[in-house]
Amino acid sequence: MSIETKIREVAIDFSERLKERIEKRVEEMRDDDTSHFLIYRVLGITDKEGDLIDVYQNKGRFLYRYAGGFLEKVAKLCFQEKFPEADSIRIPNTESRRPKTFEVDCLIGKDAIEIKWRDATTDGDHITKEHTRIRTVAEAGYKPIRVMFYYPNRDQAIRIQKTLETLYTGVGGEYHYGNDAWQYITQRSGIDLKAILYKLADENTNTS
Repeated sequence: MSIETKIREVAIDFSERLKERIEKRVEEMRDDDTSHFLIYRVLGITDKEGDLIDVYQNKGRFLYRYAGGFLEKVAKLCFQEKFPEADSIRIPNTESRRPKTFEVDCLIGKDAIEIKWRDATTDGDHITKEHTRIRTVAEAGYKPIRVMFYYPNRDQAIRIQKTLETLYTGVGGEYHYGNDAWQYITQRSGIDLKAILYKLADENTNTS
């Protein structure tokens, strides 16, 4: 089975599960208490607008979760196509009490690759946790590598990502984001994942 076929099958699976989850939630919302729409109206939002906002807020949460899970899975598939032994592992946290372990999404030799579709967090605690994770991975004898496809847009989130990049390079690791992340996948696996996804996207959104 070709890598494109494998990715296509994963896309179908995620798409079907996303659709099912959204339909179930929208149906559940029909019985929701909407008394909070009073506050929406005070702020100039009509009941119809408020209903649409609540529905799409729920749809958005599911979409982000499934989009991230999908991209992370197919990126890992690309690595495994070139390195069949590549897989996830858990490393004991030797730096702090929580969490007990940190997961490495894809270990290739000594390269401990974390795959993120995006990271728009503005929480300062995120830096502390990531710093602990990076040090734990490095002290375990692995090279921390972060591959993040979509960089955040907001200033605070960007500052956090720049701090994380400094932390990675500070322990001899690597930090790839945006176009560099896509190129890293291609260079490391020999697979142009972005081109495959563009092809599938055009097929799935072609309304002509």
